[in-house]
Amino acid sequence: MKKLFKIVLVSIIPLVVFSCYYDEFPEEIVQDDVVIDPDIVVSFADDIAPIFVNYNCTQCHDASGQAPDLSPGNAYASLLAGYVNPGNSGSSTLYIQLNDLGHQNVDPDAIALIKKWIDDGAENN
Repeated sequence: MKKLFKIVLVSIIPLVVFSCYYDEFPEEIVQDDVVIDPDIVVSFADDIAPIFVNYNCTQCHDASGQAPDLSPGNAYASLLAGYVNPGNSGSSTLYIQLNDLGHQNVDPDAIALIKKWIDDGAENN
């Protein structure tokens, strides 16, 4: 019995000592960490539409590709046709897919701008 106890003890000690391979986990970027000043007015033409160009969204999301059509001139109408719920980013498909699914490495600052634009009413300004 003592021999079995020693074998079990010797087997368990390395498992306990070496089981914590990661001392630290990589820091995740949480959307709540990005704060947009509530006084800033987010413009679709100046702030949101350029995001689609800068991140090459229009390579896939154009008139002949996947919906919504994010090409310049068509993006606003296409987004309001089922992808954006003005005033409610939490139920907007655009925000949900960018934030939860992490689409084409769009950075948190751009996602925060899109969220603010939607929550402010998604105006075409």
